[in-house]
Amino acid sequence: MSKLFVQFLLLVLATSTSARVYVQLINRLDNGLRMNVHCQSREDDLGHHILKVGDTIQWDFNVNIWETTLFYCEVQWADLNWHHFDAYDAGRDKDRCRSVCRWMISRDGLLYGYDEESGYWEWFPLITIT
Repeated sequence: MSKLFVQFLLLVLATSTSARVYVQLINRLDNGLRMNVHCQSREDDLGHHILKVGDTIQWDFNVNIWETTLFYCEVQWADLNWHHFDAYDAGRDKDRCRSVCRWMISRDGLLYGYDEESGYWEWFPLITIT
């Protein structure tokens, strides 16, 4: 590759910025149940958190240039099994969550995600970790 092409490519990569994405997870469990949460990506571990009913955890990031960004979470409440879900998957969420990915664990322990395109909350499966 020519030196000029490499410099051009580096300039493009350095100046290209993706929109900032925010992820929010709220505890809407019933009976005052606290929810244990651990979210991470391949590069960033966001640590363990305990959310009281009504509490939210939020973080933000830029999607990588390859659009392969993935953040996932494990959640647990009432001393039961841990459950896994993908909180942000660029392939799935680039249109569904253009600026904010909102997640809610409902009072009956179901996971719902807000779709910015449709304006509706959608049910998503929680994968039980054994």
